[in-house]
Amino acid sequence: MAYYRSVGEIPPKRHTQFRKPDGSLYAEELMGEEGFSSDSSLLYHRDVPSAIVDSRVWQMADLATTPNHPLKPRHLKLHELFAGEKPGEGVDPVCGRRLVLGNGDVRIGYVVAREPSPLYRNAVGDECVYVESGAATVETMFGVLTARRGDYVVIPRGTVHRWVPEQMDTEGPLRAYAIEANSHITPPKRYLSRFGQFLEHSPYCERDLHGPTEPLLVEGTDVEVYTKHRGNGPSGVVGSIVVYPTHPFDVVGWDGCLYPYTFNVDDFEPITGRVHQPPPVHQVFEGYNFVICNFVPRKVDYHPLAVPVPYYHANVDSDEVMFYCGGDYEARKGSGIAQGSISLHPGGHSHGPQPGAVEKSLGKEYFDELAVMVDTFRPLELGEGGLASEDEGYAWTWAGRGPAGSAGHTTPGAQA
Repeated sequence: MAYYRSVGEIPPKRHTQFRKPDGSLYAEELMGEEGFSSDSSLLYHRDVPSAIVDSRVWQMADLATTPNHPLKPRHLKLHELFAGEKPGEGVDPVCGRRLVLGNGDVRIGYVVAREPSPLYRNAVGDECVYVESGAATVETMFGVLTARRGDYVVIPRGTVHRWVPEQMDTEGPLRAYAIEANSHITPPKRYLSRFGQFLEHSPYCERDLHGPTEPLLVEGTDVEVYTKHRGNGPSGVVGSIVVYPTHPFDVVGWDGCLYPYTFNVDDFEPITGRVHQPPPVHQVFEGYNFVICNFVPRKVDYHPLAVPVPYYHANVDSDEVMFYCGGDYEARKGSGIAQGSISLHPGGHSHGPQPGAVEKSLGKEYFDELAVMVDTFRPLELGEGGLASEDEGYAWTWAGRGPAGSAGHTTPGAQA
């Protein structure tokens, strides 16, 4: 994280005696990254945070992946994964996630949920969950976060938390796009000073990041925490249900630079220019071997001969995943892409506007589009959710035809 926060009761000096009203000591816990040589926070618990009374296997959802072989671009229709009269009924935002894409560095999942999740800790890496629609309260050991449409919810590795979707008829269920890292997720280093302050060229700043403001204290005994951790399962991830004698939400105060927070995409200030800007100007976060960008409504290129839609491009070091979550997509008209779609354009494949999109974009002054992009530096494979939601004809939409007998042999919309 980029700046220090203090919430609740803490002693005036760290690593010193801090006593409860009855005279007994609070339990001080240092939660730190990179062997305690990077960001950390000090938390003060009513009870011993390491005490457990049971542990058993958590049989998680299918995390197996299938290589993108033979190589082709993919279109995944995520809204088809939770279809029905009342999508998300009986589903929670953690256990209900369906793996869409993944590799050894990151897993991308999607969920439509109406039910509260169990208490949950990801001990593999940080999570960045984008709220496509709906709303939720995210209860954490640091306090409460409010998550609404357009929020990124960034949760550090090891944070015990749970998701409680808001039951609002006008908003519908919680629709969440979960990016689970095997590393930490942070603002890009180029946005920060050597001391961690956001610099003036950054498209957002500390004022846009919202962390917990007060402790959340909950009583309970024999409390289950669903825990993802490193092991020999698919993608190196396995699950256990660890049982604590007292509730993990017993933190009376904490301070430091490591904590969960939200950032809303509406607070991202796009960088524009006379001619088309490259994808790095849209970056919002980074992890090990991947980056997260967002494409927001914005004024587009204003050179008199500018071409507003992207040029054809081949990112030779990355797979590119675009999640389309609002607005209109000028460059993709005729491809079948719509809200709730993912496009996967793998390394080794050049991609860009659909036929006719370049001419139609000329003279445009504003794009009303919203998308979250993940670029990975190792190839992505398809998870169960990706295989279940694929549009088989997408790869052939630039040509207007595919191999004889294939699902995409003819694609009338390709010339739209």
